[in-house]
Parts: sequence; structure tokens; C-alpha cells
Amino acid sequence: MAVEIDHPVPHFQAQATSSQVVSPETFAGKQVVLYFYPKDNTPGCTTEGQGFRDHHQAFLAADTLVFGVSRDSLKTHENFRAKQGFPFELISDKDEQLCQLFDVIKLKKLYGKEYLGVDRSTFLIDRNGVLRREWRSVKVPGHVEAVLEAAQALNQG
Repeated sequence: MAVEIDHPVPHFQAQATSSQVVSPETFAGKQVVLYFYPKDNTPGCTTEGQGFRDHHQAFLAADTLVFGVSRDSLKTHENFRAKQGFPFELISDKDEQLCQLFDVIKLKKLYGKEYLGVDRSTFLIDRNGVLRREWRSVKVPGHVEAVLEAAQALNQG
């Protein structure tokens, strides 16, 4: 069962950095951005994470928590987070539970070879746990600003 706009996000439980266990109950009463990215320490993923880092205070001002999600291990996430100074947690989705729930695993091509990988995608969830916006096949430039704008608008609505 995949998520749908204007429907509550189904229950899940996931391990995150700082020894956190994240579930919809964890962020009840707050807006949440879940951004899915392919791999730690790669150029596009680093740039995207830096964008969320650089706008983190504005997201907090909009009463919005940010979580990055990839299939990397918690150890890799902790190193990536420390190296980049990310003030938000990263969720390890090694079993692809969240990737399946948010339907972000897609057939990709690299150097003529096909493989299943994470399609860069972002989701905005309201304070009641309802999915309000989604961005799929994201291009990094300008994306964080668009998500922040949507979070601010939702917070005022």
C-alpha cells in the first residue's frame, strides 16, 4: 500500500541517526519533510542535503521537521551527517520499507546498465499525519526552496 496525497501516511517504524526510532507518532503535531535520495556522499545528494541544512532554521520556524532517507547504513549516515554538519536526522531504510511505502524505487540506467534505485523524491506531511505534497524525480537546484515555500504555506493554512 503506497502513500496517497490527502490521505494519512500509514504506520511505519524506522531507525535514524542519533539512535532515534522514527514513526508517524514521533512527529505528531509537527509538519514533516521526508526527502528520499539515492546515496550518501555523492554530489547531488550532498548538494541536496546541504540545501536542507542551510534552510533548516527556516523549516523549524515553519514548525517543520526534516528527515533524509536512503538505503545507506546508520554508520554511513552518521559519518555523512557529521561531515556535512546536518542538523536533522537521516533514516536508514536498508530493508526498503519506506522506499516501498512511498513508491520511490524505480528502474534507472547508468552507463547503459539498468538497476533499481531510489528516485530522488520529497514528501510534505501535515501536523495530522496526512500527506499534502509530493515532488518526484527531483532536480536539486531550487528544490529545497520550493519545499520550504510549501511548508510555510501549509503552516499558515
